[in-house]
Amino acid sequence: MIITTTHHIEGRQITAYLDVVSAESVQGVNFVRDFFARFRDVFGGRSQTLESALKEARAQATEELKARARQLQADALVGVNFEISMPSAQGGMVVVFATGTAVRLR
Repeated sequence: MIITTTHHIEGRQITAYLDVVSAESVQGVNFVRDFFARFRDVFGGRSQTLESALKEARAQATEELKARARQLQADALVGVNFEISMPSAQGGMVVVFATGTAVRLR
């Protein structure tokens, strides 16, 4: 399945706009690792724990998005957008929302 953040696919014609599809993934961040990640926030550096949780949540949301598009017999998803949220000020969870438009192609 073709997935793109653009609203068209070079060299292909969209013949039908099927529906807007969305998916979400919530990942817990290990509390002990997250505690040490806060030190990195203060002193600088990358938080591999948070990066890992974000990658996993994005991958899960993308797979769910594709599955929902397949249910509509779509050939592609256009205009895909990802939004990231951390509902708690102390961290602990990462939420990734994905949306896109399922389309058929010629």
